[in-house]
Amino acid sequence: MVEIALEHKPLLDEVAATAMPAGRGAFWWLGQHSFIVKAGWHVFYFDPWFDADESRQTRPLLSPDDPHAPDLVLISHGHRDHLSSTSLAGIAKASPRTLFVCPKTEIQRLREEANIPPERIRAMNAGERLRLSGIRVSAIKSRHEFFDEDLELGFPYLGYVVEAGGVAFYHSGDTIPYEGQLTTLKRWKLDAAFLPINGRDAERFETGCMGNLTFQEAAELAGDLAVRIAVPSHYDMFVGNQEDPKKFVRFLEAKYPGAQSWVGKAGERVWFPR
Repeated sequence: MVEIALEHKPLLDEVAATAMPAGRGAFWWLGQHSFIVKAGWHVFYFDPWFDADESRQTRPLLSPDDPHAPDLVLISHGHRDHLSSTSLAGIAKASPRTLFVCPKTEIQRLREEANIPPERIRAMNAGERLRLSGIRVSAIKSRHEFFDEDLELGFPYLGYVVEAGGVAFYHSGDTIPYEGQLTTLKRWKLDAAFLPINGRDAERFETGCMGNLTFQEAAELAGDLAVRIAVPSHYDMFVGNQEDPKKFVRFLEAKYPGAQSWVGKAGERVWFPR
């Protein structure tokens, strides 16, 4: 049984109180591929999954009923540990000003399952950009074993490059390498990148567990992009779909001397660039 945190407010208080000088950002890893990022005075949630699911191997640090107040919530794709209707509904209720970014393939789920009104949804496809006050979001296609492109709605798996507060950061969503990925991302000088490292194999694929970057592939992507801080994730949550993040760090340091990375405790505040 998952241990449920009884008091989550200190984490959200820290996010709110963190003053952000221009050209710096901060992030809080929440387990799996969930992150809070603050840049300028803007707060971003990526793939928030606060459900007390019995399959979790790490407890949720926040709950859907907490006093959330992000500017943007960005959803990479529709798998349950990335798109939690319960979590999204709680955020929407707590913060009426929050906008929700998702692939166009997930509009219906946000509206019908999370009860998010259409005027608060900003649906995107790969190659599109969203401009808001002080924020620019670029949608990058991801390949979660396959692209699975819908001819009408576009790519169901997305990553996002966000530019705000003088920093640029990339949350890849779930992805494996593909042709053109590196070229596309080299358009930005990335201050941080949040990359899955749990990998893939035949056994997981045959059970319907779609694969991600291996720790070597994630390190090579971060190293080739000269990311200022590389953050491995998606390695801690499910039995049979885990990885040791120290392998990522070791490989990155060996192949790209001087490259910076972070591995630490969920809920810890981390400044970037270092």
